[in-house]
Amino acid sequence: MRWVVSLVLALVAGIGVLYGLTNGFTVLTAEAARRQAVAEQPRPIPAALVLDAAGRQQALADNLRDDGRVAIVNFFYTRCVSLCLAQGSITEQLQRAIEAEGLQDKIRLISISFDPRDRAQDLSRYAVRMGAAPAEWQFLTLTDARQRAAVLDLFGIMVVPAPLGEFEHNAAFHVVTPDGQLVRIVDLDDPGWALKAAKSFVSGLSAHAGTAAARAKAAPVPHQPLVAPRAVKEPS
Repeated sequence: MRWVVSLVLALVAGIGVLYGLTNGFTVLTAEAARRQAVAEQPRPIPAALVLDAAGRQQALADNLRDDGRVAIVNFFYTRCVSLCLAQGSITEQLQRAIEAEGLQDKIRLISISFDPRDRAQDLSRYAVRMGAAPAEWQFLTLTDARQRAAVLDLFGIMVVPAPLGEFEHNAAFHVVTPDGQLVRIVDLDDPGWALKAAKSFVSGLSAHAGTAAARAKAAPVPHQPLVAPRAVKEPS
């Protein structure tokens, strides 16, 4: 009987600790509910300018669309010496898994810095440090403060300044489709599930592309008048 009482007391104590760490279970349940909501109703990525390791600036939506691959996205900052290094190591394992399955032309990795101090050279050095293959794993930084806040809010990334110029932040893997939709959020310690989720959307995109191509091939080609192409001025 005594051991039963001890077990009950231990369970109660454990529940009490979990209650305190999750602010009355609200953090835990709110995050689970948010992830479920994203899975049921994908969310569009906000407009945001990003800078890559080569110094090129581009809209994030254009980066996703022009590349055409499903992306597994995470957030970091180059000066991080704890969580980001562990996250980088896990992401490097994901890179190897993508290569092992020959998925380089269908799935890629994107790590986005939320640190306004990070510049192209910082991203480049960090990429080398992580053993990133440039064609498979891209490093970006958000260049506008308001856009940065909007992107972090959409992805559910909480960033709190810490001593010595560091940050406290949470982390996860996020699956994003080429049309700029956040479709899945996966725990950082479950990279295999992140890759599985990304592969499921690759299959969906391939099926959609195949259907669209078949329809286009079957559809009659409308008559086009023989006119010289008109020059189009590129936007400045």
